[in-house]
Amino acid sequence: FKKIIIKILRFEAKLILARFKPKIIAISGTVGKTSAKEAIALVLGSEFNVRKSEKSYNSEFGVPLTIIGAKTGWSSLSKWLGVIFKGFKVFLLDMDYPEYLILEIGVDMPGDMERMMAWIKPDIGVITVFGSVPVHVEQFKEPEDLMKEKWKLIEILKDNDIAVLNKDDKTIASYGKKLKIKTATFGFSESADICASNYKINSDGIVFKISYGGSIAPVKLNMVFGRQSVYTAMAAISVCLYCGINLIKCITVVSKMKPVSGRLNLLEGVNNSLIFDDTYNSSPVAVEMAVETLSEYPAKRRIAVLGDMKELGEFSQGEHKRIGEMLRAKDVWFLFAVGKEAKYFAEGARKSGFDTAKIFEFDNAVEAGEAVKQIIQEGDLILVKGSQSARMEKAV
Repeated sequence: FKKIIIKILRFEAKLILARFKPKIIAISGTVGKTSAKEAIALVLGSEFNVRKSEKSYNSEFGVPLTIIGAKTGWSSLSKWLGVIFKGFKVFLLDMDYPEYLILEIGVDMPGDMERMMAWIKPDIGVITVFGSVPVHVEQFKEPEDLMKEKWKLIEILKDNDIAVLNKDDKTIASYGKKLKIKTATFGFSESADICASNYKINSDGIVFKISYGGSIAPVKLNMVFGRQSVYTAMAAISVCLYCGINLIKCITVVSKMKPVSGRLNLLEGVNNSLIFDDTYNSSPVAVEMAVETLSEYPAKRRIAVLGDMKELGEFSQGEHKRIGEMLRAKDVWFLFAVGKEAKYFAEGARKSGFDTAKIFEFDNAVEAGEAVKQIIQEGDLILVKGSQSARMEKAV
């Protein structure tokens, strides 16, 4: 049933693309795909009719659904029949269709990206971040195999297309050197086409400067935090400049971006504390970025509540330990480790000299949340993060 539905949806999506010929922006990477998608849609939508992937519609189901403009039928046959009917209706009867499709593309297994790119044919390819050990790596022999699979999004691009790449990611930068098509790079590196500098974080957001083509302009993002948000903004600006929107308009609109749910949302906690809710998902590079933001934000004490990082396969133990070892240097006062794999956060922290009396281990997020609540003081800042299966939002 699943295979039949996928084939029908893909067939309909191909018909729709062939008829309307929208420009396609495809986004992949280890982290930051959804945030980049939202930011690009925000800026590009100020000038054009756009459609973006809903939520995380980035699979062989989700991408065709985005093209059709429908929602999943879950396990309901009648709902899937409704989706199929809508697909044919869009192809046969609709007169108005988005000028741009902004598609988030996920990879779980070898061959996923290759199958998608065989029929999607993007005009703009965006790679956010790879990092050293990407999530979903357990299905691949080596981390680089997963990166190469995601990179197929860029390899499919034609001579008149463009690749938008994170210059600060060593793997992406290395792969990018071999490209013969046009590229637009972004990052804190001075050699990037769009370069960020003077980054600062304060209690109500971040500020930084953007350099592009000899021009320098300030950017302020309200209630958006972390260097990862700078990358998100730069990716959006890079794409939209290529699409014909001028730099000042790009910056004006991107300044209105809001954090995606579960991605470093700053919330008020008990006893006049603050919480960084980063519970949507987790991976080594994402945790590193979140802990960095935790260390930068002004606070009396910093508390890390970290759940399992899943789908890391044989790299799981080592990556959990490595993250644990970095916490002491980032001025984290307390560590609450949640889950079977998270015990290696605690092990790594102890190895680094972290005060063992301030390390606590729990089986689930609810227990951890109750325990944290007992020690929270005014002025504390709590980071809560973990993979989806850890259900760390229950701690929040």
